Amino acid sequence: MIAPTDMRLKANQEKAVKKEAEKKEAEVRHVAPLPTSLFLSHNEALVPPYRVIVDTNFINLSLENRIDVVKGMMDSLYAKAIPCISDCVIAELEKLGQKYRLALRVARDPRFERLPCSHKGTYADDCIVERVNSHRCYIVATCDRALRRRLRKVPGVPLMYISKKRYAIERLPDQALG
Repeated sequence: MIAPTDMRLKANQEKAVKKEAEKKEAEVRHVAPLPTSLFLSHNEALVPPYRVIVDTNFINLSLENRIDVVKGMMDSLYAKAIPCISDCVIAELEKLGQKYRLALRVARDPRFERLPCSHKGTYADDCIVERVNSHRCYIVATCDRALRRRLRKVPGVPLMYISKKRYAIERLPDQALG
């Protein structure tokens, strides 16, 4: 004989599903607060001189396309730009070996600002996303499609990439460019 409260009965299974749905609906949803520097989708914290976080593949493609990093950034932003490189990007370039020694030398240029990392591991993409989420005062320079897709979800962060042997910028407000 099966007890009337046995979960193998269809009516009891439907009750359990309904109870789970009600419980999920009653849950409190937390939305991360937006920083006060964002006005609609415009980031008011972005002012010249711009601080640009540079990714590993951006340096490599800049060298392939024979673009000077600092000069190219000034040409595309119409203002002074300070390229910033995190310790994770330097470590990633060191891991790549002899083939990328020129990119490593460019990354160690004294015009570039070094950003120390306090987390474990050397995965540069996670480091950049984490840094941009905590401080929205950066432009991110990368040609990595997966990283750009992740960064588009963060409101108020402009992206710089290489297109037609020039630097192109995406999502920078018009009033910042002129």
